[in-house]
Amino acid sequence: MKKNVLFLLLLSFSNLLYSEDKMEQPMHTVSISGEEKFSKSELYDAMSVTHKSFFQFWKKDNPRINDKLIPTLSQSLRSFYDSEGFYDAKYNITETNSSITVKVTENKPVRVNDINITSNYDLKDIVEFKKGEIFKTKKFIVTKSKIIDQMLKDGYCSYNLDTKAYVDLKKHTVDLVYQLDKGGICKFGKMSVRGLETVEKDVIQSRVRALEGEDFSLDRIKETSESLYALHAFDSVVIDTDRKFYNVVPLDIKVAEMKKPYHYEIGAGFDTYVGPRIHGEIIKNNFLGNAKQLKLKALWSPREQLLVLDFFKPVLFQVGDYAVDYGAGVGFSNLEFDGFKENKVFLDNYFSHETARSKLKIGFMLENINISKLDNLNGNALTQAVNEGNFILTYPYIDFVYDARDSKMNPKNGFYIASYLELGMSSDEESSMYYKSLTELRLIHTFSKLTLAAVGKVGILDVEDPKGLPESKYFFGGGAYSNRAYGFKELGVITSPTKDTINGASTWTNLLVEADYPVWGDLYLALFNDNTMLTEDAYDFNGEIISSAGMGVRYMTPIGPFKLDVGFNVADPSQYNILFQIGQSF
Repeated sequence: MKKNVLFLLLLSFSNLLYSEDKMEQPMHTVSISGEEKFSKSELYDAMSVTHKSFFQFWKKDNPRINDKLIPTLSQSLRSFYDSEGFYDAKYNITETNSSITVKVTENKPVRVNDINITSNYDLKDIVEFKKGEIFKTKKFIVTKSKIIDQMLKDGYCSYNLDTKAYVDLKKHTVDLVYQLDKGGICKFGKMSVRGLETVEKDVIQSRVRALEGEDFSLDRIKETSESLYALHAFDSVVIDTDRKFYNVVPLDIKVAEMKKPYHYEIGAGFDTYVGPRIHGEIIKNNFLGNAKQLKLKALWSPREQLLVLDFFKPVLFQVGDYAVDYGAGVGFSNLEFDGFKENKVFLDNYFSHETARSKLKIGFMLENINISKLDNLNGNALTQAVNEGNFILTYPYIDFVYDARDSKMNPKNGFYIASYLELGMSSDEESSMYYKSLTELRLIHTFSKLTLAAVGKVGILDVEDPKGLPESKYFFGGGAYSNRAYGFKELGVITSPTKDTINGASTWTNLLVEADYPVWGDLYLALFNDNTMLTEDAYDFNGEIISSAGMGVRYMTPIGPFKLDVGFNVADPSQYNILFQIGQSF
């Protein structure tokens, strides 16, 4: 979901500029000398010393420590050096009325002498220690946690693990011992639920991904928790898998239903396509019980206005073991394209079924669309005839997604397949029969730290009478998920590597490739190349291609990566676009 956040970025930057404490506290200045293996910044952080961050390059560094923390300095340094394998490190701390001076002598570190592994499970990709490397306590602890996580992910809940580190301080060596008996594969047992008041058990069952009889897996438990929270009916979801009966693990679920079901949201921001905008939402969660939801959403900008009322009911009925959900929506929207404007009123009804990886949605849509010309052409778009007028469209549709990525917010590996089919039925003399499809494939793989991704899209619109379909029903390119040298839906039928028309295309092919690499902490650098073909006729794959290239930065946040991309048309670098977004393009 595209969310442009220039306003929030500017607000965060202003807070960064104003980072001084509002209330002065007794402080001592701090200076360090003698460090070799570690930077001053690392040592300052270990001692809780305040100093300038990487981003505050304009400031003069003035390391200071709160007077209350001075008594903890010696223990903080000892803990830091021990954790890094420098058990013989020495340091001298000198204090005056206004300053602290730390002189460090790191001495010889402890190194790995031997690694002894006795296991009936392959640990070579988990135990990453090498002989001769400096022994770090944190890495030793993390390695043990990784082994446990891998056992549980693979279904071994009855493993027997023993890890030890024998340190010889005289020789400055450590011998590592890993003993593991993986035990047998565990299975999920019966589900039990506590805490339900207005939500029925079959709604919970429809979101459980850890099914009875399947192999035990932490991933299935995590997916179950996420699916239950996605109902927006519970304040808390606790899944207990501590009980075991001969390698059978019952799924004990405890929920607390939402006490404050109303959610209000209002915000302002800047969109690279529609400009400044404001939006608001009112949501009634657990509407009339059983996890139903009612949502009213509004958005306004100079180029787009939207008002939508949505209703969702999980588990309308069951088909065998399959739960079928129901949703409906009604609303209207105004959206400006290059050269014309779409005014639309719509009514949507659909049924859907979800699993851990897939979602199938079958619906029926009614749309009343009015197309009118505008004098708002930008860039290289060429004026051609546009189908003006009012169009009433009715069509069934099928939307299928299979998501095998390891993360929806910031995937590192996996693939994603989506297919959408729409069959338009003529409902009046002005409208025409048509068939529309869009298929998408995403492939993501990470080599060490380098993440490579490719996204391919193919769209076909086969219409009986081109004059009987509104221009907005055709395909348009541009934006974060298509071609980043252009704004959202700014590209029409392409006539050359630098020119396009205001008309939508009957055939659309798009290939996006991207490489992401971490450069500092949670900051990533990205290089990308986007290629778009939009042709006038259905099934025409011999058209001109507009290619763009560019670079961007990603900063990882708890809600996904914040992205800033700058894309240029390869054949005409004067055509460029800047995009802000939360979430990946793949």
